[in-house]
Amino acid sequence: MDKKTIIENTIQFVKDTLKGAEGGHDFFHIERVYKNSLTIAKTENVDEFVVALGALLHDIADSKFHGGDENVGPKKARVFLEGQKVEEPVIVHVENIIKNISFKGGNFNQQFNSIELDVVQDADRLDALGAIGIARCFNYGGFKNRELYNPEIPPNLNMTKEEYKKSKAPTINHFYEKLLLLKDRMNTKTGEVMAIKRHCFMEEFLNQFYIEWKGE
Repeated sequence: MDKKTIIENTIQFVKDTLKGAEGGHDFFHIERVYKNSLTIAKTENVDEFVVALGALLHDIADSKFHGGDENVGPKKARVFLEGQKVEEPVIVHVENIIKNISFKGGNFNQQFNSIELDVVQDADRLDALGAIGIARCFNYGGFKNRELYNPEIPPNLNMTKEEYKKSKAPTINHFYEKLLLLKDRMNTKTGEVMAIKRHCFMEEFLNQFYIEWKGE
């Protein structure tokens, strides 16, 4: 099969697999990351086929919805790509993107590096910023039945990977524990530029949130 057909098949596979998924991690999230990845890829010297597959499959089985098992996603991606007769080096690269893309509390050292991972990671992080990022954050908080905000529970900025995964803190804390940190952790210049505007929007939102919380 040619690359175009494989990508089309991958899109359909992801749509089918994520049907009914939590709103912040559904196919529309994948689609946005895919589009942002292609935008960023235009300014980088990358293998666009790897970028496309990495973006489309990066959340095919997010560990937070699979009991914390981080091997489900890479395994599911491998089985699908082998069925599409994708070459082994590409499959391994996509597996490594899936394994290393997540934030994991900010204290996680990536075990793999590539410009393709950089591009997909930036695109994924962009979807955690701005208006979409705010919507996804509160959607997931509601999905987990978390408090919106609790002034008595401060953000924890020094969580280990395991603490981050098990956290049940109020949704507002997540802004400080992850979302507001992403702007300075972008890998590409294009991603960094795109992140700044979204970051500023989130800061404006938080300012307004606290004003309203105080009844002002």
